[in-house]
Amino acid sequence: MAFENAAFTATLTAAAGDDPALLAELRGAFRESLAQQIDLLHRSRCDGNWLLAAQRIKGLAASFHADDLIALAQATIDTAPGDPVALRRLDAFLAEFDTVCAD
Repeated sequence: MAFENAAFTATLTAAAGDDPALLAELRGAFRESLAQQIDLLHRSRCDGNWLLAAQRIKGLAASFHADDLIALAQATIDTAPGDPVALRRLDAFLAEFDTVCAD
């Protein structure tokens, strides 16, 4: 699943206005929070920790209108804790986010 940039960018632009420093800060905060929750998923050893991290990702995605990430988070919530496919998909999303936002 690819990172869909239009809605995310529109949300950030609406929040930051014409301030490029604030735009970069918001993008960085999103990326850092997402990376932390994905790391928690990788390290989770119980159902509760898995579910909590996946729900946090879904909430983060909803806050920024990142619809593709919402779908990935929901799939992660619906799968078994520790599912390697879910982890790979989230890792790929983050890697693509880094690539797209670096442009």
